[in-house]
Amino acid sequence: MAGEGREREAGGEARTGSRARPVPYRGGGFRPRRVVWVGPVVFALLIALAEWGTRAGWIGTLTLPRPSDVALTLWEMALSGRLWLHLGPSLMRLFVGAAIGVSAGVAVGLVIGLFTYARAALVPLVAALFPIPKIALLPLFVIWFGIDEMSKYALIAFGTFTPTVVATYGAVDNVDRTLIRMGQSFGLSWGSIVRKIVLPGAMPGILSGLRVSLAIAVILLVAAEMLGAEYGIGAFILEAGSLYDLERLFAGVVILSALGVALSFLIGVAERRLLGWRS
Repeated sequence: MAGEGREREAGGEARTGSRARPVPYRGGGFRPRRVVWVGPVVFALLIALAEWGTRAGWIGTLTLPRPSDVALTLWEMALSGRLWLHLGPSLMRLFVGAAIGVSAGVAVGLVIGLFTYARAALVPLVAALFPIPKIALLPLFVIWFGIDEMSKYALIAFGTFTPTVVATYGAVDNVDRTLIRMGQSFGLSWGSIVRKIVLPGAMPGILSGLRVSLAIAVILLVAAEMLGAEYGIGAFILEAGSLYDLERLFAGVVILSALGVALSFLIGVAERRLLGWRS
């Protein structure tokens, strides 16, 4: 009898093992896969199309310069040092202004998202400031802070402040309240809930808002440098446009585009490091 029981158990285990199938992991949900090569290929195709169109005569050189001529202009600027003469001040202005605006915007956005009276007091003020075209305030900042660097810092900081505030308190509002109530039921303190639940849950929205804020910062940087700046990418583009030097003008545009790509790459790196828990 014991031998028959063991045989039945062994047979049952064999049948169960033959039916068992591994369940595929679906935790990623709709998370997109990283395909690194597609972006550079698209850029290369567009540049090749523009080069072919200008050489074949389909595109006039007064409308669009040859990409090869723009690349040669950039190379000559790099060798002569003129590129770094303009790029250095622009990076400093962008870094200082955006750092002030983003840090203040995240702080105020968190205060609005976490405290009721702060929300009641500050949301109408932010709503009044947000639609104002920041470029229109540049003459006012020049009057307040002078035509030197402070007015440029102030314009970039103010331009990045309001969208960062809106993105931050919106991200805090979108944190799953079930997780907060769960933390409260486990007896977590208010600070622990903010640090372990609210901030990680709001981080995707904050970083998405940071992409928009930094793009606005680049736009305002160019506008500020076109007024009263001797060196900078904006001043370089303004000078090239006044001389109708399309190669140099497009070289400046390419520098701004590369700056935007670099900022997007850095935010992507931050997202992968800070939001690894989503995968």
